[in-house]
Amino acid sequence: MLGAEKQEKLLMQDGTRLAAVDLGSNSFRLEIGHIEHGQFYRTEYLKETVRQGNGLDVERNLTAQAMQLGWDCLARFGERLAGFNRANVRAVATQTLREARNRDEFLLQANAVLGFPIDVISGREEARLIYLGVAHALAHGNERRLVVDIGGRSTELILGQGLKPRLMESYRVGSIAWSTRYFPDHQFSRHAFQMAEIAAKALLDDALNAYRRTDWDVAYGSAGTVGAVGDVLLAAGWPADTVTREGLDWLQDKLIGAQSVDRIRLPGLKEDRRTIIGGGLSILRALFDLLQIEQMQLASGGLRHGLLFDQIGHTSEDTDVRSKSVQRLAAKFGTDLVHGQRVGKVALHLFAQLQTNLSGLRKPTSNTSDDRLSRKLNWAALLHEIGSQISHSDYHKHGAYILDNSDAMGFALSELHKLSQLVLGHRGKLRKLEADFEDEKFVQQLLCLRLAVILCHARRDPDLNGVAVARKTDDSYSFAVSCRPGWAQSFPQSAHLLREEVLAWQKTPWSLTLNGC
Repeated sequence: MLGAEKQEKLLMQDGTRLAAVDLGSNSFRLEIGHIEHGQFYRTEYLKETVRQGNGLDVERNLTAQAMQLGWDCLARFGERLAGFNRANVRAVATQTLREARNRDEFLLQANAVLGFPIDVISGREEARLIYLGVAHALAHGNERRLVVDIGGRSTELILGQGLKPRLMESYRVGSIAWSTRYFPDHQFSRHAFQMAEIAAKALLDDALNAYRRTDWDVAYGSAGTVGAVGDVLLAAGWPADTVTREGLDWLQDKLIGAQSVDRIRLPGLKEDRRTIIGGGLSILRALFDLLQIEQMQLASGGLRHGLLFDQIGHTSEDTDVRSKSVQRLAAKFGTDLVHGQRVGKVALHLFAQLQTNLSGLRKPTSNTSDDRLSRKLNWAALLHEIGSQISHSDYHKHGAYILDNSDAMGFALSELHKLSQLVLGHRGKLRKLEADFEDEKFVQQLLCLRLAVILCHARRDPDLNGVAVARKTDDSYSFAVSCRPGWAQSFPQSAHLLREEVLAWQKTPWSLTLNGC
């Protein structure tokens, strides 16, 4: 039973409209609904077969046609999302855009036509969200679950119990990629299926030890290929919501008998699945063999549902999986937690001063926006020494590399990169950053983090009495740090480091001045 505090949070959310956009390799999907008593209720669902996974050329760039098809679809979704609060819409892209070398070009226009930012998420983050969506659609219980999602260019495997995933992995094998590679002319043969299954098993071989049959009780299949196979089997008289080995054998024989996509006559097979059913079926058969699956239950939840429930969870810091990811990273790399918290406390103090100062200069941002920025600034402070186990002198560079290459649950790749830039830029020259210095909020975070590191250089709580940071009142690209009389004499090393900081900012579009320091 929910406690009073939790009930109050859920009641506050009643009536809130939420939306999730899933840019999959095969289809783009939009789910819209509202919250009532802590539960999500769908009011609208849109799906378009974009098949962007087919639009990668040999150099892993999206073709002009693939990008245009994606933009056109997102423009239609964007019209439907007009008027939504930005905080209530989550859009993510998966394997195709993880691979695409020109994804930034696509995303620049995609963000504009959709009207909301699109996050490219890691494979393990995709797996986490898939499990979250599946688990919420199932009855509560203690069964140990294996969840399988075969998408267009990747396959996710998750072990979990209840609402908690325990083991998550993403493999670069999918229905579009395998159909293109092993059934290139849309022709089916027993030899082609054998080759496709052998290749899938070779790539999925790592799953043998990690996803042992003794570690799960029930196997569930989410969306994509599993749903398509289940629809065909149901139409042919097989049990509802269940895929068996016998059913997979029967379907393969039907495809081989048809010989080509054009000759497939299978009730229940949707048109958008005809050309990719061969690749998806071969991967599913490989998984049944590798993981000793006898039957798989169809699950109604999936990635977009996980996005929606994740949004509800992000309303509370206590349930924010990103905070737990930061804690795990800090522990894994042996950071000085006390010092990280000290730097974070000072950085947040300075950031709050800036927001108060700026509210008098221009229209202030929302409290929600400032809270999110403060939370991310604190995460950067907690992780700013994450690379110190690798190198003492260049630990900021190693820390940035770690964040850019981590599968941190709850984070989009762009969020991790922004954190990496804060960690990289918390000391030393600023020219090394790939950051956009026109992004004023990022500059504010960076300045406050650098000042906090300086003020905490002795690894003890600094004397902040009379120390303040503000934006210049003439609205120029300039900040000022002021100190009380005598502060510089009492803390000469800190004052020296602040004067060095003034020189560092001269290499950027921004400037920093000192008053009394």
